[in-house]
Amino acid sequence: MPPRAYEAFVARFPGMGAAWDALRRAEAEAGPLDARTVRLIKLAIAVAREAEGATHSAVRKALAAGVSRDEMEQVVALAASTIGLPAAVKAHRWVVERLD
Repeated sequence: MPPRAYEAFVARFPGMGAAWDALRRAEAEAGPLDARTVRLIKLAIAVAREAEGATHSAVRKALAAGVSRDEMEQVVALAASTIGLPAAVKAHRWVVERLD
């Protein structure tokens, strides 16, 4: 279920919501990666960007795709050497907020 803020935004700007839906469909058709792998990559991107909302969304969608808690936490751990330990700790908190 999308966050209320997203639903309010696309209700106010339906053309942007339709464009976003088209982009998501195009992403799904972009290549051979399975849904679980795509969700893990999306989580890694959100974590690397230090984007809290995107991380929450990525966790929610990863759960729906069957990604386990351990797999998501490993993504954060793998990011630590690239984004730094403080950023990884922050990202881990965001992930856990959605898992607990």
